[in-house]
Amino acid sequence: MLVKTNAIVISALKYAEADLIVKCYTQKSGLKTYILRGVLRSKKGKFKTSMFQPLSQLELVAKHKDKGTLEYLQEAKMLSTYKTLHTDVIKSSMVLFVSEILRNSIQEEEENEALYHYLETTLNWLDHHERFANFHLLFMLKLTRYLGFYPDDSNTNSEYFNLLDGVFQDVETNNYCIEGQNALILKQLLGINFDGLELLKLTKTNRSHFLEMLLVYYQLHIDAFKKPKSLAVLHEIFN
Repeated sequence: MLVKTNAIVISALKYAEADLIVKCYTQKSGLKTYILRGVLRSKKGKFKTSMFQPLSQLELVAKHKDKGTLEYLQEAKMLSTYKTLHTDVIKSSMVLFVSEILRNSIQEEEENEALYHYLETTLNWLDHHERFANFHLLFMLKLTRYLGFYPDDSNTNSEYFNLLDGVFQDVETNNYCIEGQNALILKQLLGINFDGLELLKLTKTNRSHFLEMLLVYYQLHIDAFKKPKSLAVLHEIFN
């Protein structure tokens, strides 16, 4: 089936000598993986490798077999050109981290218009803002809404947050109940949007500990979730 859809690049990996395997989150078909034959060898082909940088926004025309196999692209063009995401060194590190989070957490090959809109909107926000040290924390937290394990925020007056069940509670019931600073930061993030991020003042230690907690939360709710390899670089830059 021939499909025309907007898409966000999740990753692009070299395959064999000159091929590229590109994983995208598409607006109409969810997660799709494409193989681009000979793209690394040809300088005059219709596909340029620069188009497939992490989190690039594209308009695609593709043949989808929808059988869980590699799909084929017929056309691709830039839908939106970022001003800073791929040129600012610090933002580029954030981009790598976010793209790894998406690669390790999104698994469904089905349309999810709300998730696509969330990714599109937040990436454009990051591209146009200069204060973004806590962006990845709020991004990961709000992403859980679309992945199916957003925290139940109906009882935020309670002392503990149960990472295993995703609820606030008054007593500690297992080894995954967190309290103190991490619980406080979680409550703060649940009450703000991205424009309110600059009001959130975190020390490098608080930011690091909360991120580690979020990664545990993801590991508890997503099978085979792996910590991003870019985590060390992110710690180095934002700590």
